[in-house]
Amino acid sequence: MSLKRMRSLKSNKRLTKDSLKDLKEILDEKVFKYNHPSFIEEDPICIPHEFSRLQDIEIAAFWTAMLSWGNRKTIISKSRELMALMDWSPHEFVLYHKDSDLKKLEGFKHRTFQPVDALYFISFFKNFYSNNSSLQEAFLDGTSMKERLTNFHNRFFSLPDLFSRTRKHVSTPAKNSSCKRLNMFLRWMVRKDKTGVDFGLWDGILASELMIPLDIHVFNVSRNLGLLSRHRTDWSAVEELTSALRLFDAGDPVKYDFALFSMGVLEKS
Repeated sequence: MSLKRMRSLKSNKRLTKDSLKDLKEILDEKVFKYNHPSFIEEDPICIPHEFSRLQDIEIAAFWTAMLSWGNRKTIISKSRELMALMDWSPHEFVLYHKDSDLKKLEGFKHRTFQPVDALYFISFFKNFYSNNSSLQEAFLDGTSMKERLTNFHNRFFSLPDLFSRTRKHVSTPAKNSSCKRLNMFLRWMVRKDKTGVDFGLWDGILASELMIPLDIHVFNVSRNLGLLSRHRTDWSAVEELTSALRLFDAGDPVKYDFALFSMGVLEKS
């Protein structure tokens, strides 16, 4: 697709049948380019790719996703630091740690994520994995993704040893949050294709049910391309954009995260 045609699409916010066809062609090209193993190395998804055991992948992926705001290099660095504090065996650590082991986490910080938040995450994982074999079980309660994420949030923060400040690190659509990091985590765990970037380890959630991880970069590109009309990065915008992307691929709309994110960050669109 020519640069001239790309600019034309961006300047025309009212998408026609022909412009939708052209836009799908553009986005499919970007997905093909960026949904590639080379994407892994400089993206936070590289952290869970260090593991082979399901539970280790789940814990590393979830925690990395929750830390994913700010510079990607810093996110990766801090996530590696955290995994090292758990001896690169997060599942074993959360289940069998001693009180003395937790002292290693007292110095861990990332932006507003503090040691007390890390300790609560450990408590949740210990409680959950003592009774369940996969974190997928925590995301299956509900008939829509909005319900599932809301119910997960309530379950995650159901333990008594909770500081109220920790709640801000796991969002909920019940407060109209875009839940970017949760949706990104679910993309990692659910999407399955031949490229191997996303893990595709869960089969209880369909790729067609996933919602777009909406950050400011995806938001800006989507508005520029006429895929999104809302002016806020909230859950309503997630629903609107995901519905638009389903016009391009109803079975796997979130694959276009590779295109929209990369156009906004890697290509400075």
